Amino acid sequence: MTTLRAGDWVEVRSREEILRTLDKNGRLDEMPFMPQMFEYCGQRLRVYKRAHKACDTVNPVAGRRISSSVHLDTRCDGKAYGGCQAACLLFWKEAWLKPVGESAGIPSTSEHVEARPLPERAAEAACSEQEVWKGTRGADVEGQPRYICQATQLPRFTQPLAWWDVRQYVEDYTSGNTSLGRMTRGVIYLFFWHILLAKKRKLGRPARVFYDWFQGLWGGIPFPKRVGTLPVGQMAPCSDLNLQPGDLVRMKSYEEIRATLVSSSNTNRGLSFDAELVPFCGGKYRVKTRVTRFIDEKTGAMKSLKTPAVILENVWCQSRYSDCRMFCPRSIYAWCREAWLERIPEEASHHPVLSSSRAIGSSSERDGTERIVANEAAGHARRHNA
Repeated sequence: MTTLRAGDWVEVRSREEILRTLDKNGRLDEMPFMPQMFEYCGQRLRVYKRAHKACDTVNPVAGRRISSSVHLDTRCDGKAYGGCQAACLLFWKEAWLKPVGESAGIPSTSEHVEARPLPERAAEAACSEQEVWKGTRGADVEGQPRYICQATQLPRFTQPLAWWDVRQYVEDYTSGNTSLGRMTRGVIYLFFWHILLAKKRKLGRPARVFYDWFQGLWGGIPFPKRVGTLPVGQMAPCSDLNLQPGDLVRMKSYEEIRATLVSSSNTNRGLSFDAELVPFCGGKYRVKTRVTRFIDEKTGAMKSLKTPAVILENVWCQSRYSDCRMFCPRSIYAWCREAWLERIPEEASHHPVLSSSRAIGSSSERDGTERIVANEAAGHARRHNA
């Protein structure tokens, strides 16, 4: 049973201890231990969120339950996976971690909490570091490599999770993953979406106007599921700002972005703009990286974007508006078209920028000042050779 909560301090076990938990494929309960995770051995890190559930981006998007796992402030660097630039948040089994005490906000070297015993493996099942590396590749298909990572294997180390299973939402709150205020706002949105805005209700525009009015009473986000305004068949605009890591940008307003999206698909050249990005509109952010290569979670194949996208610092999915998988802690980075952004000269910025090299903070920080949002369809967008 998972005991770690968001904000807890842990120490990553040694290589030898972790290898003893893995099978010959470098996995524990089918969850791969990825090679770049070795660099964190011996380090003390804070739990970002309890990974008790996740969204499945391999199969039709749905919720999945996970046991005895957490997310730390660690993301995949892609070095063991052909240079994939998706920067997925890593999953950590509790067996790979040791809880540590905390004093005055600093991890203590003496206040160790009794660690959970390591899973026992037969001597012949012990894994080596070479086998962990070998476990990153499947059989080539038509001469092209197929990669195996936590994202591609997610259905194998998870179980189906129905959206109506109330226990997941209780755990969202008790684990420290989500604040009561965030959950309340989620319930309000779901009420409007499923009761007032369902197609069979035919309330449409009046309900959206009422939603916007209600949200405006307390400074909330307007209705986030509007479609693009470009007619079907019209070419979506393409901008080439040649943005590079560290550049300062502003995300355009929601209405400006809708003008770049094809109405039938809500996409710009194959990349979808989702409701999870709406609270982000109008903000100023720094570019984290350009995205040209990514692994298709469904096949393990490396894909290339025809039109490059960019990832902005601190911009990832909070599952505010994600049907059937609300409050998923997976925090998938958004991908943005440069047509949705505008460059800002450094001297022109007079407001705080949502930018941090250690962006993953406490639940209260995330729910308060940061306004971290992203595209719920980031995993889906990876399947588009956009």
